[in-house]
Amino acid sequence: MIPSNSFLQFSSYKSRPFCVLLRKLLRIIILIICILFILIFIIYFSGYQNFQGLNRFGSNQTLNHKSHINANDQETIDQSEETFIFIITPTYKRLERLAEMTRLSQTLMHVENIKWIVVEDGYKTVPAVESILKRSGIPYIYIATTTKTGFPTRGWCQRNEALKYLRKNYANYENNAVVYFADDDNTYDIRLFDNYIRQVETIGVWAVGLVGTALVEAPHVEHGLITSWDILVLKHRKFGVDMAGFAVNLQLILRTNAAFHRYCRNFAPENCFLVQLGIPLEMVRPFGWNDQPKELLVWHTKSIKDYPRNGSSHGYVTEAKNDEDYNSKNSENQ
Repeated sequence: MIPSNSFLQFSSYKSRPFCVLLRKLLRIIILIICILFILIFIIYFSGYQNFQGLNRFGSNQTLNHKSHINANDQETIDQSEETFIFIITPTYKRLERLAEMTRLSQTLMHVENIKWIVVEDGYKTVPAVESILKRSGIPYIYIATTTKTGFPTRGWCQRNEALKYLRKNYANYENNAVVYFADDDNTYDIRLFDNYIRQVETIGVWAVGLVGTALVEAPHVEHGLITSWDILVLKHRKFGVDMAGFAVNLQLILRTNAAFHRYCRNFAPENCFLVQLGIPLEMVRPFGWNDQPKELLVWHTKSIKDYPRNGSSHGYVTEAKNDEDYNSKNSENQ
């Protein structure tokens, strides 16, 4: 019979390899766990960097507001909590256009978290306008379409093309975004974008100065609700607003086929478009009506049209009709 102390020694001897194996196994498990944590950290950190860099319109350059967005890009937009603004601007060749696009671009340069959709009335985009857009550093898309037969004036088909672009490229966008139609010849206070447009939940409206023959057009508001419109013409309209006087939540654009149709020529285009969205007037939010003082943040300004200009451009970039360089390069768009 083995003595008890010998038995203990024998048991200790037999268990020593098992303990060594167990310690090795524990070390391997701990090592694997550490490696997994490191891999998870690397993957998460890399994914976060890619999100920050790529989710701002598709490139790190655009994050710095310096890159050009092509019409065929399938870019995404910043998924931050701040409401995003799509700004739609129809434009066409005319003597004062480059000056007005420069002014508008330098206004929008002060507004964050936007994308500028510029639509040329023509068969192709214009290099001089492209240069202004690039220099601004604003994330943008610049496309072209002609005015179709049956439409009463410029701008309708171009706005429709921009709406088509949004429905095609942002159909699955889930964060909050607002669409605003900003004509290139209007004058905008930068407070308009953050104080009014970015706060829109369904449809937002506000006063506009110098509309037609009116000094001011504005919603008439009582106890926070729109009861009528302080306008001079077509007073029967459900939405008596100027194109510069409203903004619409992107989801309303995506869920409807609202557009500036040919049949809208018999009505005000703004009213015709907004009625198609199906939003009752009590859900439309007026802005600025109870501010003190009641300031205007947008004006429907107009440059003098067709004022004669004599002499040569001396090689400078213009869109004058008597500019030989302009005429030779753009004759196919006339």
